[in-house]
Amino acid sequence: MQAFRARSLSVAALAVLALALFPAAAAPPPQPQAEPAPVSEIVLTLDPSQSTVHWTVDSTLHMVHGTFAMKSGTVHFNPETGKADGEIVVIATSGESGNSSRDARMHKEILETSRYPEMIFHPAQVQGKVGLSGASDVKLEGIFSIHGADHELSATVHAELTGDRWKGTSKFEVPYVQWGIKNPSNFLLKVKSVVNVELEISGEVKAAK
Repeated sequence: MQAFRARSLSVAALAVLALALFPAAAAPPPQPQAEPAPVSEIVLTLDPSQSTVHWTVDSTLHMVHGTFAMKSGTVHFNPETGKADGEIVVIATSGESGNSSRDARMHKEILETSRYPEMIFHPAQVQGKVGLSGASDVKLEGIFSIHGADHELSATVHAELTGDRWKGTSKFEVPYVQWGIKNPSNFLLKVKSVVNVELEISGEVKAAK
């Protein structure tokens, strides 16, 4: 009788152990979490109401300061390869420097804005890495269309991305005389042949997978 009870207890103990071990044995091994897919494209759109083109040109009398208004802008680029496209459009007819007679001559004789009312930059390549958040300093290369002709242009860009918004500044030089645009100099006033341009820009940012 005692031997029978001992065998019964042994069987019961084995059964409990098997039940305890079975869920662990039957549970599938944990699967490694998949890493997020890399972002293949970032799209920056420009808000014209929050963006301005500032320009300066030096002369024998003083430094001339002026602005142009932005019309629109979208830049697409691959953060891995740096390949870019899109366009940024500046309203040439909006140019002003605070002097009506000087501005009238700029529009009629220099930029001929009635014939060429827009200046357009087509980005082609980003040199450097743009982070998905925070600040980045890169170089943006592309084609700048002004006064009816296309020219290669490289601009330094400082951009800050925060969520779905971005803001930044960009600087470059326009050697307008070299590009075939008339120099406004006369026998009394000598104007330098290079215009310094700085953009203040902001807008929305989208990351496409």
